[in-house]
Amino acid sequence: MVTLSPGRWLACDRWLSVAMLLTLHFALWAGVQSVWSRPLLYAHLGLFLLWQPLWRGEEKLRTSSVVIIIGVSALALLWLNWWVLAFWVSGLFSLVGGRVFVFQSVWQRLRYLLAMGYLLAVLLFWVTPLLFMLPTTGEAGSDLMQIVLPLLLLGMVFVPHESERLKKTQAVDLIYSMLLFMLLTLLVLGSLAFMNLGHADYFEALLRTLFIMALLLFVLGWLWNPRLGFSGFQAIFSRYFLNIGTPFELWLKQLAKTAQEESSPATFLKVATGHLAELPWLSGLTWECDEGHGKQGASSPHRIEVADHDLRLILFAHQRVAPSVLMHTHLLSQMLAYFYQSKRREQRLHEMARLQAVHETGSRLTHDLKNMLQSLFALISIAEQQPAQAQAILQRQLPVLAQRIELTLHKLKTPQLEAAPTTMPLAAWWSSLQQRQQYRNLDWLSEDKLGEQAIPATLFDGIADNLIDNARNKRLREPNIAVQISLRVRPLRLSVCDSGSAIPQGVAEQLLHTVVESDDGLGVGLFQAARWAEQSGYCLLLQENRTGRVCFELHEIIKS
Repeated sequence: MVTLSPGRWLACDRWLSVAMLLTLHFALWAGVQSVWSRPLLYAHLGLFLLWQPLWRGEEKLRTSSVVIIIGVSALALLWLNWWVLAFWVSGLFSLVGGRVFVFQSVWQRLRYLLAMGYLLAVLLFWVTPLLFMLPTTGEAGSDLMQIVLPLLLLGMVFVPHESERLKKTQAVDLIYSMLLFMLLTLLVLGSLAFMNLGHADYFEALLRTLFIMALLLFVLGWLWNPRLGFSGFQAIFSRYFLNIGTPFELWLKQLAKTAQEESSPATFLKVATGHLAELPWLSGLTWECDEGHGKQGASSPHRIEVADHDLRLILFAHQRVAPSVLMHTHLLSQMLAYFYQSKRREQRLHEMARLQAVHETGSRLTHDLKNMLQSLFALISIAEQQPAQAQAILQRQLPVLAQRIELTLHKLKTPQLEAAPTTMPLAAWWSSLQQRQQYRNLDWLSEDKLGEQAIPATLFDGIADNLIDNARNKRLREPNIAVQISLRVRPLRLSVCDSGSAIPQGVAEQLLHTVVESDDGLGVGLFQAARWAEQSGYCLLLQENRTGRVCFELHEIIKS
């Protein structure tokens, strides 16, 4: 089998259409009583089958289709009359008119418009007068068939050929073809009605019908868009066109209900495809994605493939799908794929939330361990530098440190359970912090009477150790800077300030709100500390940020 390229196929299509119209022209000119009419019409039908836009050129016709074509052609030629020819010319006019809207090329459209003009002239000025035996068009019709229309066909030959990327499957717009056929029928029957009821001759009746049809089309075109509070025929026609008698709304309700009930993407896809396979024009479907594959119903030769990311749907129809049904099918499949992808994104977000919780828990425990190791290192330094006083300090600090280690081990064993915070009097906590950090060259500032206010000791220890450790690391880069820790009671505020350089503006805006890159660690310490403080009813913020004065402050959130 030889497959023609689009350009060569269009060239053959041009000669086939001209030859087809020429054989029809000679058959109509000879008349139904002539012995040449049937052979010419047989040749015309053969050329039409080669040109026809209804089947693909490479498609093999089934036996039933061949029998129907031969049977209908034989019956039409056996009982050949002007009624058959009028019906055939009208149908041929609608098919040619439906092809005009397929082409983008100006010259291709012009050639088909000339063919439409030829068929319209033949029907109105030759076939219809002979069909109803109208005597007034005899000489005009003969001149038309002998001179004007042959020149029109000759003009089609000389229309420039322009190559266009077009497949023969883009054959004809059936909606436009049906509309043209009904308009042409209305034109002929309307002219006859004016002749009989208005007692007018044929040309006058034809002009009246054309004027009324033009007026109606103008009014319909004017009312097509919304005007003067009227919604317009466009919305009405679109709503009617989309309503093809399918359980569209019912399937949408089932889809929405399934999306609410099923959380697993695989289960949702299985249930939703089962509902989709129940549509009357589908015999079955298959689906395939990363999570598996499945099948609903039975397969058929008429298949529709829809792909969306990793989801691939193959729908099987009972018969060849019309354009409107195909549009519905693609819309339904895209909605199914949208809900499926939403389920997958929801599952990924849930997994990310779990991973984030694990990360935050591990990060917080890591900082707890780091702070405890720093406290242990401070106690070791005290024992090395002041052995005489070390015993008393260790007796007070080691139980607190042991309690913090026990709490951290408890979190490691049961991370899903949040232990009750360990409270401690404010004065005792402040004294304990000073003892642990007394050999680190820090300035301490507090009120004379701190009182016995209970505070979450673990939270204050973790945040104070973190801020002091960050200030000491900054002192390694900027020697001789002062670090001051201050505590006020009313309202309760703990501040850690240094006299070093200011934090860059871009880093300061993100600090405490997200993870910031750090040269001294993982960059998550302050972020975790801020989250921990917020969960405990406190607020950690960058109170002041300028060269010579950089202050972090932890204070209690006062609820109004």
